[in-house]
Amino acid sequence: MEHEPENIEAVRRLVQAARATKVPLYPISRGMNWGYGSRSPVVAGSELVNLGRMNRILNADRISVDHPVAVLEPGVTQGQLHDFLTAHCPQLTFNVTGSSRDTSILGNALDRGVGYFGPRREDLFGLEVVCGSGQVLRTGFRRLGEQSPLAHSHPYGLGPMLDGLFFQGNFGIVTSACFRLVPRRPREVAISMALSHEKNLAPFLDELAKLKRDGLLTSVTHVANRARSHATLAFGIATYLERQCGASAEQVRVETTQALNLVAPFEWTSLAAVTGNSGQVRAALAEIGARMGKLAQIRHVTTARLNVAFAIADRLRTLRLTRLHAAALSAIRPLHGLALGVPTDVAIENLLWKFSRTDLAPAHLDESNCGLLFVNPALPMDGGFVAAIVEEFKHIAQRHGHELYVTLNIETASSMVAVINLLFDRGQPAEVAQAHRCADALLEHIRASGLELYRARTDNMEAVVAADPDYWATVRALKGVLDPDNIIAPGRYNLAR
Repeated sequence: MEHEPENIEAVRRLVQAARATKVPLYPISRGMNWGYGSRSPVVAGSELVNLGRMNRILNADRISVDHPVAVLEPGVTQGQLHDFLTAHCPQLTFNVTGSSRDTSILGNALDRGVGYFGPRREDLFGLEVVCGSGQVLRTGFRRLGEQSPLAHSHPYGLGPMLDGLFFQGNFGIVTSACFRLVPRRPREVAISMALSHEKNLAPFLDELAKLKRDGLLTSVTHVANRARSHATLAFGIATYLERQCGASAEQVRVETTQALNLVAPFEWTSLAAVTGNSGQVRAALAEIGARMGKLAQIRHVTTARLNVAFAIADRLRTLRLTRLHAAALSAIRPLHGLALGVPTDVAIENLLWKFSRTDLAPAHLDESNCGLLFVNPALPMDGGFVAAIVEEFKHIAQRHGHELYVTLNIETASSMVAVINLLFDRGQPAEVAQAHRCADALLEHIRASGLELYRARTDNMEAVVAADPDYWATVRALKGVLDPDNIIAPGRYNLAR
């Protein structure tokens, strides 16, 4: 059974009924947690609580440059918030992820997703939660009531900070939260740095970390391998060649490959943002160039410059080389926007295209045969260590017949995370089994290296809990306080029965 509550009172009634019947509830925000389990309950017999109809921006009339906080329900999507800000307060943006416009902001943040501006867990405070006991808990100073001047402004409150219990936890159902917005800066530049020689990955990562620590790169730095870069660009290039140039299927195939090799020929390419006033950006770009020029090919692009370059190349697309550039620029434009806070469907559109289901909207990825598994380890900010372990990951994948799609995200001054995905055809049982064997082997190596995942899939958790039973026993004990009847179904991060 699936429930679709429209407000917090409806959620409370569901929890109270579940306590009476002992039927566990499995909440989802939008059900688009692709690669981690989507909307599938962890425990058989659970009833789904789909929070997608709870999609209000609760303080819409108060959001401004002077009050850059949005109080969101879990059904609010990236696209919805972006469209609202564009129409009502274009001076503000927010920390977007590379996933679909249709994904839940709260759902991703509560699972500790990483956006282009930073870790999304840092964007949330003041949670409103219906606990498994039926109690409504408001963290921080939201407990003072929505009319308090502190409710939507002060993130910490008084006493223990309980917010963290509900990140990757299943002690209750989050029904709203405060979400930090970001003022747009006078000048915003996306900067791409392509590593000239793969052997220099370690110093490349170390230098990028220094740029982060020194405040020269003002966003998360995403460092993608060639497979990931090509996969991200391919659909946009092919679409341009087909629709704008009328290319045949064979011409599209050949020229897509040529365009990819033209604009993304290197094994590792980073994408980040530099923002500030004109003087700050100019000085930062000069310093970045001085530090990174010997390691990487550097390109920095503004929206205006990118649009002009595309317009010129598009007009001259009858020339083969110019056509390749136009196709590549067409594909790059939405990725450039991500670095500056504009969500896009391009990543999911690429997956649908790869599996020949361009007839589906991005929100319906699960209706395709696209099989997707994520393996996401947390990593120290140590270029030599990371380069070595990525090389081991590559060898493991090769032994299992897989190509790795990898992004290394430098999200803090001292740590980074890897986003590794395996693609396979879900309609082929042999491919499904092969992908899971590869994912298991990667996880085994991660744990043997003294590392751990920062986001886990449903099928990872038995091994994770078995490796540290005392820690997870404490988590289960905490659940007994907030959810004494174990009504909120065990999730990926809490296997309490």
